[in-house]
Amino acid sequence: MRCSDFELGGYSKPLRVVLGLLAIAISGCAQALPLQQSEQAGFRVVSVAQGLDHPWGMAFLPDGAILVTERIGRLRLITSEGKLQRKPIRGVPKVRARGQGGLLDVALHPDFEKNRWVYFSYAGLGKGGANTEVARARFDGRALTGLEIIFRAQPKVNTGNNHYGSRLLFDRNGMLFVTLGERYQLRDRAQSIEDHLGTVVRLHDDGRIPADNPFVGRDDAEPEIFTYGHRNAQGMALRPGTNTVWTHEHGPRGGDEVNILQAGANYGWPAITYGIDYSGATISELSEAPGMEQPVVYWVPSIAPSGMAFYTGDRFPQWKGDLFVGALAKRRLRRLELEGDRVVAQEMLLRDLNERIRDVRSGPDGYLYLLTDSSDGELLRLEPVE
Repeated sequence: MRCSDFELGGYSKPLRVVLGLLAIAISGCAQALPLQQSEQAGFRVVSVAQGLDHPWGMAFLPDGAILVTERIGRLRLITSEGKLQRKPIRGVPKVRARGQGGLLDVALHPDFEKNRWVYFSYAGLGKGGANTEVARARFDGRALTGLEIIFRAQPKVNTGNNHYGSRLLFDRNGMLFVTLGERYQLRDRAQSIEDHLGTVVRLHDDGRIPADNPFVGRDDAEPEIFTYGHRNAQGMALRPGTNTVWTHEHGPRGGDEVNILQAGANYGWPAITYGIDYSGATISELSEAPGMEQPVVYWVPSIAPSGMAFYTGDRFPQWKGDLFVGALAKRRLRRLELEGDRVVAQEMLLRDLNERIRDVRSGPDGYLYLLTDSSDGELLRLEPVE
């Protein structure tokens, strides 16, 4: 979506560019799609910033600026006025930018205004290959300093460049949750707690292991593990008014899931699944089994979910408490209505945007923000209209 695309969708791309430039020259052009209508609210989609190379995650700074990661290994700053700073921020960790790997999520420490800590998840190289790592550094407004690696998922994997997971979330107690993929070729390892593949880990803000983690003290388990049996979780959000962490994860062909994390729980992959392999082969005959959690909701066929947020603002009162999920394969934004922990209705938004949605966040200003996944990605903002 660009300014020159505004209400010009019926023309060829070259002609749209010419007409768009002419519109700008004559009367200016709002960087927005035609008005959208959901079942509960009218809204417009505004392009805040363009020219991002496969943006992956974002974090809102106290002054209204936004930090955005680019998978190739760059951290960008978008000012409160919506200007993308030309030079990337210095001091990011070195990443392995191949396949689904690279610089991935970003999060601020809960006490960021005091300590200036910014956290990153990324694909990091080491002896034996690559896997997800987490680092933190202090941000002075221009650069990062004092980089510390606080967690390295084990083992390092030397086959393939997929399924790093990699969302970051601080809960209300200041604990850091990190989603970790099973690295695709090693999917059976998701049923083990002897390593970090296919798990969600829980850490103190400096990487120390919480004493009340469910597997602390066991010789057959990695003590950072909070839950296991995950495939590739790329969405994580804290339920408003609670300290409950929700995640979603990719299925294969079908079987994308939304889950509520419970300490020590097994979420089943690949022993149970609602999906089949990409070849059409059966992965498991079972979709449920004793001792394994069922999802809140699942999708067949897959929507390839990425990014997830509960809407917490006041600008869309009709959406308060709804869960929003980005979709890569279906190129939609999903709105899920909840009653308690049950999904009672779903709505697909942005059908005509035709963009892969990589991240979704409820902004501190009450708007809903999205990142589109492409080599010319955008930061978008959903604004209400009457």
